[in-house]
Amino acid sequence: MSAPTLPWTEAALLTVAEMAAADRAAIAGGVPGIDLMETAGGAVAQRTAAAFAGRRIAVLCGPGNNGGDGYVAARRLAEAGIDVEVYAFGNPAALRGDAAIAAGRWTGPVAALDEAAVGALLAGDRAIVDALFGAGLSRPLEGPAARAAAAIAAADVPVLAVDVPSGIMGDSGAADGAAFRAVETVTFCRRKPGHFLLPGADMTGRVTVADIGISDAVVAQQGPRTWVNSAEVWYPDLPRPRPEDHKYARGHVCIWGGGEMPGAAHLAAAGARRAGAGMVSILTEPAVAPLFRAGAPGVLVREIPDLAAYQGFIGAKNRQVLLVGPGNGTGADTRDRALAALAVAGPPEGGGAKSVVLDADAISAFAEEPERLISALHDRAVLTPHGGEFARLFGPAADRLSAARQAAARTGATIVLKGFDTIIARPDGAAVINANGVPDLASAGTGDVLAGILAGLLAQGMAPFPAAAAAVWLHGAAAARAGRGLIAEDLPAVLPSVLAALDRHFPEMEAGYRFRADADV
Repeated sequence: MSAPTLPWTEAALLTVAEMAAADRAAIAGGVPGIDLMETAGGAVAQRTAAAFAGRRIAVLCGPGNNGGDGYVAARRLAEAGIDVEVYAFGNPAALRGDAAIAAGRWTGPVAALDEAAVGALLAGDRAIVDALFGAGLSRPLEGPAARAAAAIAAADVPVLAVDVPSGIMGDSGAADGAAFRAVETVTFCRRKPGHFLLPGADMTGRVTVADIGISDAVVAQQGPRTWVNSAEVWYPDLPRPRPEDHKYARGHVCIWGGGEMPGAAHLAAAGARRAGAGMVSILTEPAVAPLFRAGAPGVLVREIPDLAAYQGFIGAKNRQVLLVGPGNGTGADTRDRALAALAVAGPPEGGGAKSVVLDADAISAFAEEPERLISALHDRAVLTPHGGEFARLFGPAADRLSAARQAAARTGATIVLKGFDTIIARPDGAAVINANGVPDLASAGTGDVLAGILAGLLAQGMAPFPAAAAAVWLHGAAAARAGRGLIAEDLPAVLPSVLAALDRHFPEMEAGYRFRADADV
């Protein structure tokens, strides 16, 4: 498929290296580095004054450009008449380049960030500006910086972070030790992956993006490959009913229904139907067919006596999407049907016009022989594992974003690595990080509904990557609308209202990934 729509808007995320390259490109294009720093520090000062009105501000400045932003912010706050003090980690005299210029423009006292200073920061009605390390940190915080982060977090002193809270890795969101917890983070040009990946997503607070004069053209030159899961990425491809449509035009989803947990297939079927699939069939063995006929009357139930009959049915015309896994068990039967579905679909260059979604048991069933599944995957397949299922195929994922990318590249499939910060990765390296998940989704059956929504979108002709991104976003929005106490059965019922609200409010969405607070969703 083509690259995501509108890729250089705010939905694009910059890695630490890409942001550094964008800085260099802007400077090479004629924007002095100190001007970029002055603009960045000014934005930090503006947000600090608004967030912490009436408080004494302690600015913690580090040994690099993040610290330079802090010195600018401190000067601007002081010029505005705000009570401000500066603490330096490391020797300010050792600063170089633009950071040294910024530090030289601060004429007030500078205290060392040492053990005594850590205690002072907890006294009085202070708020903290964390300008220690930002996104560029590649190792855990050490010494007074680590103790300051731990003590400030324990005392619940409010923090505004510059770029990324110090201790959080900008590319992965990881924290390999103490880290600052911010109520707000001011970042520059574009957000970073670490703003959306746990635990970083839980440590950044509100993220404000400051325009410091780096153009969209410069951002595009860096070739970003990561986006926040935004409607900008997939909304233009989202299927909409047309007057000439009929049920076959909107696609047929076939779900293999196992007897162990028949409710899982029912939930997937409901998700597929509400997402717009024209027909949904549950395929199952004759002995358990009555369990499925007792469900929704609009779902077709097909008795499939053996593997040969299954292969024949799914290979026929107008069976656009094959979903295997929900409630199927992890035995040989599930493995056989997953591999049969992959073989029937085949890569598009081979003439295959079908898509395959493998979820839950269809992944875990290959825990003892992962290569058997991995070698059968192709670019019409979508895998939707949670962390445990992913590990059974590919091993533990310490860096979830990198692991999802590697799995997609290895298999040729689209990978949906589920979690609060669900990642959707494409074989060419493009990835989106979902940002509208809610903790209430940690409930049995919600993943089955997600698999069904995804299958329903694929059935209507969406390509795997945008379909997966859209399904994850819609799933999160439906959960937010259902609210506290939701159960899996609630999600399909509220999906139509989410789609209607999306159609009404798409042009007004904040940063492309959340509805405005006043939107009716």
